[in-house]
Amino acid sequence: MSKTIVCFGEILWDVLPTGKQPGGAPFNVAVHLHQLGLPVELISRVGDDELGQELTDFVASKGLSTAYLQQGKTHLTGVVKANVDDANEVTYKIVQPVAWDYIQYEPALEQLVAQADMLVFGSLAARQAGTRETLYRLLEHARFKVFDVNMRPPHYTKEVVKYLLEKADLVKMNHHELAEIMAWFTPETDREAAMQWLAERFKLAAVCVTCGADGAMLWTNGHLYRAPGVSVQVRDTIGSGDAFLAALLKGWQAGQEPGEALRFACATGALVATHQGATPTFTEADVRALQAEPAV
Repeated sequence: MSKTIVCFGEILWDVLPTGKQPGGAPFNVAVHLHQLGLPVELISRVGDDELGQELTDFVASKGLSTAYLQQGKTHLTGVVKANVDDANEVTYKIVQPVAWDYIQYEPALEQLVAQADMLVFGSLAARQAGTRETLYRLLEHARFKVFDVNMRPPHYTKEVVKYLLEKADLVKMNHHELAEIMAWFTPETDREAAMQWLAERFKLAAVCVTCGADGAMLWTNGHLYRAPGVSVQVRDTIGSGDAFLAALLKGWQAGQEPGEALRFACATGALVATHQGATPTFTEADVRALQAEPAV
């Protein structure tokens, strides 16, 4: 039986001072899932332009299927201008509207999602009505829904994020996003209590919060698990959170002990941070080797 994970949402070019690199959280997660040995499909959309063709070729070069990578003639391929002056806190200017804002609903997408083990999606892809409506329709058919919160001002609303939380089974966010979301609902500021509150309020199987260099926390089955950050020489943090999520989902799908899955995820995110760009090539063995290194 297939254990496919479907990643839905943006694919784009991150434009850096050093040049352009393929990116977009769902695409990055898909690449890292594939590198970790999981079957994955990507649902996105590019423009009928040179940048779109280059992205399509890059997806294929990473070993991913392009079967659900739509091509549109009316909007250009997505571009994001990344500011990496602070390697640990990259900021983005996200152009809109672009091709991935108009992912079209097709019966084949519904069939794909219904048969898959998981659907991974974020809040950025829901910024415009076109893709948002397609996502909302597909959520009704997904067995297990993974909400990768990606709150980039001004590309989200409280209403949309709340709706996606209500639909989700597993939610991953960073500590800044946790603080902002909690401020909408309750004065609770303690992270552990906040994670428990979210899990109960939205009937979530798991809540995961990443804390940068300080590692991550996972609330599931009434328990809080913590994993420390892995000390590495950071090149840039682009794609680290996406690699973290891919690794966490690998462990979750395999029924791994949550603390162990969280530690592996932290190591995977750290490994990607030692490279430039969002989708460096690595293997599970590379992550295990980093885990085996003595702490500095």
